[in-house]
Amino acid sequence: MKFLRDFIQATPLRERLFRRYYVGSVGTAFGYTMLVTAAAWQMATLTPAAWMVALVQTASTAPSLVFGLIAGSLADIVDRRRVLVGAQWLLLAAAAGLGILSIVGLTGPVILLFFVAIVGAGFAFYMPAYQASINDLVAREELPRAIGLGAAAFNVARAAGPALAGAVAAWLGSGSALIASAVFFVPMMFAIRAMPAPAARLGGVPETVLSGVRAGLRYARHSPPVRSLLLHNLNFSICASALWALMPVVARDQLGLGAGGYGLLFGTFGVGAVIAAFVIPQAMQRHPLNRVVSTAMLLWPAAVLIVAATNYLALSLLGVLVAGGAWVGTLASLGAGTQSTVPPWVRARAMSLNLLTVQASLAIGAAIWGAVASALGLQITLFVSAGLMLLLFVLGRRVHVSLGQEEDVTPWNQLPELVIAAEPTPDDGPVLVQREYRIDPRDRKEFLAAIHEVEATRRRNGATVWRVYRDLAEEGKYVERFIIASWAEYMRSRSRMTMADHEIQDRAAAFQRADVPIKVSRLIAVDSGDD
Repeated sequence: MKFLRDFIQATPLRERLFRRYYVGSVGTAFGYTMLVTAAAWQMATLTPAAWMVALVQTASTAPSLVFGLIAGSLADIVDRRRVLVGAQWLLLAAAAGLGILSIVGLTGPVILLFFVAIVGAGFAFYMPAYQASINDLVAREELPRAIGLGAAAFNVARAAGPALAGAVAAWLGSGSALIASAVFFVPMMFAIRAMPAPAARLGGVPETVLSGVRAGLRYARHSPPVRSLLLHNLNFSICASALWALMPVVARDQLGLGAGGYGLLFGTFGVGAVIAAFVIPQAMQRHPLNRVVSTAMLLWPAAVLIVAATNYLALSLLGVLVAGGAWVGTLASLGAGTQSTVPPWVRARAMSLNLLTVQASLAIGAAIWGAVASALGLQITLFVSAGLMLLLFVLGRRVHVSLGQEEDVTPWNQLPELVIAAEPTPDDGPVLVQREYRIDPRDRKEFLAAIHEVEATRRRNGATVWRVYRDLAEEGKYVERFIIASWAEYMRSRSRMTMADHEIQDRAAAFQRADVPIKVSRLIAVDSGDD
């Protein structure tokens, strides 16, 4: 007990709100992993086809393709507590419904995939809101450790959940295991009730869900750190989906295991994941994020080769143990990078893109690897997936990832007041912003380099068009012009600027001649019928 108390005091779990939230997340993770495990094993008993078993993973992850971006936008725009509660009810209802149908013998492959897809939809809405809320419950310096604990929560469940689901399925049947999984979605509902009200949203006109989706995509497109993180997620997940999807087939065909053995295999995977979840925060404090991610990504193909090359249970358990560590080592590290890099206004959307990349890769990869396994065999498929990951690692070795800094996420709140003759309506626009610079000829090269670094800050915060022009009539006069779709979006863009954005823009403005101020003009489009 003293060890447990000391551990809690040394982690964000000492904070009561985070501790309740953490317990709720463990419950949700248990429910989800039990449900998917029981469903995958039930499919393996309904049909011998490897591609149908792999489709269980596709059904659980494919809804992220449809709802992932919407879920992230919704979690950034509305009270995240509502999103979390709604997702819990959907998960509970789907688990209980599928369990009842299984008990009465009405579940076939199509019905099973349908309910698993509903579970996938609930999880797609749950994850961005859950991940983004961690930042609201802990101090920034505690974030890597809190994310590590979050990964541990899911992977403690990945260790024990499949084993529990397998034991219940072997004892009472898959339907009872599904009913049991539904109970685990309840604790998060009580945890959410204790959470404080969210901080005030950005000023200006509130976003709609669809405009929020566009803003999230635009931010990711013009943020090199986010693009690098997503690329590594894509490379890893598309290859890792082979072992993840075909684990039931490994248990059934290669190792000759039943439901309990399948649970043991997945449970061992989870044990490796839990070990990594506690190691990763310390590793990120001692080493650059890029080194941590690279090491974990290289461990995965080594683990898959062990699993593919042996029919001995002990060696297979060693392989999946290492695979579990590599899984969390890669995805938790990349998740920490994403959460530390993006500002609060777009955090859930960035996490939804992160989740969308992983889930879409798992969904598409599962279908592809399942088809390859049916055509070429299980072992060849695992060998090919490991080789592909090594190839993608070599090709992407120059794409580095890193943790974000405080200035990357801290809003810049010292914007000057707007001086306008008449306030436009939110839908008026587009808005043209024009900044006129006077630059000494000797500073021309340095200024142009600095001003072009400004482009990304304008675009990810709202600009759809950006360009710099040189005045032919006046030497040294340059005009920066950018267009934002509406007055509402312009007002939001002002609130989105971070300290890092301001520093980039300030470096360009520093080349302005001291004897003349920068002239800023704001113009709004008018139609022929406007007054």
